[in-house]
Amino acid sequence: MTYSTVLPIWNATRQRFLKTAKALPAQDLALQLGQSSIGSLLHHTAEAEYMFAEWFFGKKMPDEGIAKPSITNHEELVELLVASNDHLLEAMHALTEEQWHTSVESPMGPSTPVEAIGRLIYHTGMHAGQISLIQKNGQSPTE
Repeated sequence: MTYSTVLPIWNATRQRFLKTAKALPAQDLALQLGQSSIGSLLHHTAEAEYMFAEWFFGKKMPDEGIAKPSITNHEELVELLVASNDHLLEAMHALTEEQWHTSVESPMGPSTPVEAIGRLIYHTGMHAGQISLIQKNGQSPTE
């Protein structure tokens, strides 16, 4: 499995997630269920992409670190999601065919980059579902 094989699968999930994030009303970012807010899920999704790029694809975090926008700043959260995806895509593109199938040790345990992308696809889809649930049933922190 190579970049050209994985890319359309990743893009199908990730582009839909970004489209959803861009369409969110800014006031929905603060909605939450329990400890999870929509804004925090968007930020967390970007953080996971940066971490996976480093852990499984060998692309270091940006020198300036990961942006930490307010979880209620819609524009900055969308920019962070775009940047984290670009960072991951660069990391994926740099792998050789052999590296895609080579197990890598990580804080999550051993995994190949192919398996890691599978986890990220699942992760992104799971948080998309949570965002939808929070929009339907969440409360503003002031309620």
